[in-house]
Amino acid sequence: MSITISAEELAQRIHSGSNNILLASLWSANEGGGFAQFNSEHIPTAKFCDPAAALAGIPGSSSGRNPLPSTDILDRWFNRWGLRDDRQVVVYDNFRGLYSARAWWVLKWAGVQDVVVLDGGQAHWEATGHQLIGGPGNPRGFSNITSNPGQLPTATIEDVKKHDGILLDARERNRFAGRKEFLDLKAGHIPGAINIPTREVLNEDLTFKSPEQLRDIFHEAGIESADDVIIYSGSGNHSAQVIMAMEMAGIGIPRHYIGGWSQWCADESNPVERGD
Repeated sequence: MSITISAEELAQRIHSGSNNILLASLWSANEGGGFAQFNSEHIPTAKFCDPAAALAGIPGSSSGRNPLPSTDILDRWFNRWGLRDDRQVVVYDNFRGLYSARAWWVLKWAGVQDVVVLDGGQAHWEATGHQLIGGPGNPRGFSNITSNPGQLPTATIEDVKKHDGILLDARERNRFAGRKEFLDLKAGHIPGAINIPTREVLNEDLTFKSPEQLRDIFHEAGIESADDVIIYSGSGNHSAQVIMAMEMAGIGIPRHYIGGWSQWCADESNPVERGD
C-alpha cells in the first residue's frame, strides 16, 4: 500500500466527493500561527491540524522539544477531525513535508490504520494547477475510533545509549556536523551516528524520490533493513520524513527516538560529537 498520494489523485477524489479525511498540518511563525495560514488558504475539504497542539505533548529538557502527545490530546483531536475506521486520512503541509510526515508517523503510532501524505505538499498542489480556498474549513464530523498508542516502534534515550546497531541522524548536514545550531542547546550529534538529511530523500519539488533511488541512498549508508536502526532528529519531525522514505524503499520502519537531539544535548553528562 502506498503511503503517499499525488496532487492529481487527491484532486480527482475531492471532485468526485470521495470520503477522505483531509488534514492540513500547517505551522506559521506569523501572527495567528498555523490556523491563520489555514484560514487564509487551504486545499478544499481540509480540516486544520495544529502540529504543536495535536502532534506533541508539553516540551521540556527531560523529554525534548516535541514529545509524544498523550491519549487525551489525541482523542480530543480525533473527535475534532471526525476520524473513522472506514475513511482514509490524507495529510499535507506547507513546510517541506516535515509536519505532514510527523502527522503520518504520530497517527500511525496512535493506531490510525490508513494514513497517506500528499506528495510534495501544498506547494506541489499549487504548482500542478490546483486551487486553494479560504475560510474555517470543513465542519467537524463524528469519530468512531480512539487512540491506541504504541503501534510503531520507538526508542528511549536509554535504548540509544546501549544501542550497538546503526544510529541514524536525519537533520541537515551543518547541524549534524555542529557547524550551526539554531534550535537546541548544543551543536553536534550523538556519538557514532551517521547522517542522511531529509533533503537527500526528496526531489527539488519536495516530492519523494523513487523507491529505487531511496534504496540506493540507504544501501550506500549501510542500511539494508530497519531491524537494527534507531533514527532521530531534533525532535521527531525530520526523522519522521526519513522513516517514510525507508518504508517507501521497502526497508521497513525503524525505532524512532522521538526525544532526539533536543533531549540528548539538554543533559550535560551526555557526550557530543562534531564533524562529518
